[in-house]
Amino acid sequence: MSDSSIQSYLPILLVLLLGLGFAGAFLILSASLGPKKPLASKLDVYECGVPRSGDARERFSVKFFMVAMIFLIFDVEVVFLFPWAVLLKDFKAAGLGLAIFVPMIVFLVVLGVGLLYEWKRGALDWEN
Repeated sequence: MSDSSIQSYLPILLVLLLGLGFAGAFLILSASLGPKKPLASKLDVYECGVPRSGDARERFSVKFFMVAMIFLIFDVEVVFLFPWAVLLKDFKAAGLGLAIFVPMIVFLVVLGVGLLYEWKRGALDWEN
């Protein structure tokens, strides 16, 4: 490797070392300057200010996981849809507009059919 290629990595190395240095310094400061009087209330599990109730191994409803999966599916849809929408104008200018538009419409229709299926099956009803 030449000196110029190694020097191009120096800023990245500097930022990495600086980040590790700050993290290490704050961990050491927290351990050395932090309070050292453990109380039962301080050692208890903290869940957003709400006193815990029930067992940690309590089972969740399958409906919870269904809604989570639907959320992930539509989150992935947005990840694919946004860059496609941004670049569609460029593809149209290159003469590839229809070749790019049709697969995305098929993708959206498949996701829409999946959403309708889940809706009809009652996966989105919280009452049950």
